[in-house]
Amino acid sequence: MPIERRPLREQVKDELLERLARGEFVAGEPVNEVHLAAELGVSRTPLREAMITLEREGIITSERGKGFRFALLSAQEFRDLTTIVAAMESLALELSDPGHLRDIAPRLLAEARAFNAPQAPYDVIERYDDAWHDLLLSGCRNERLMDLITSLKLTMHRYERLAVGDQDVLERTAEEHERIAECLLGGSVEEAAVALRHNWTSGMERILERLQA
Repeated sequence: MPIERRPLREQVKDELLERLARGEFVAGEPVNEVHLAAELGVSRTPLREAMITLEREGIITSERGKGFRFALLSAQEFRDLTTIVAAMESLALELSDPGHLRDIAPRLLAEARAFNAPQAPYDVIERYDDAWHDLLLSGCRNERLMDLITSLKLTMHRYERLAVGDQDVLERTAEEHERIAECLLGGSVEEAAVALRHNWTSGMERILERLQA
């Protein structure tokens, strides 16, 4: 793992979330702490601290004498996660510098129109969507809020990848990102935040159709 100026437990947590999003852990199976710590090149202390944090967030469960396990998938949890991320991203947008939003609005609109396919493989949609939302919120200076959003979105990707599959073609509403950008071009951050929440809700329903099938 690369060395960063952050507590080791936070680096380990992020690495676990990345691997979870890539489908490298099986829900419900016990975590082999000794093997995983050796694989990550850390002691069991920061690994255990990271897993305790993930347990508080509902991503990992534990039982006395049985250790940690990654939580099973739940349609309700995915709905809850999406609702939280939608609210957090809307707040981050509202906290962003208005001048910065005006500056990036033309680029947001151009990129939304450039990727206007009504259907695309999920892995393509995921990369585009993450990059577009990162640009949208690039003016938010509340680092703690942005860290929380990033962490929760990694957990959501776990659901999306397992429900859909990287190469599965998924429907998407290309106009939703255009609408957000157009609101910003018009100078209405409030309307853009409403459109952003709608974007998340719409995407959630499309994933839930697959997850509950």
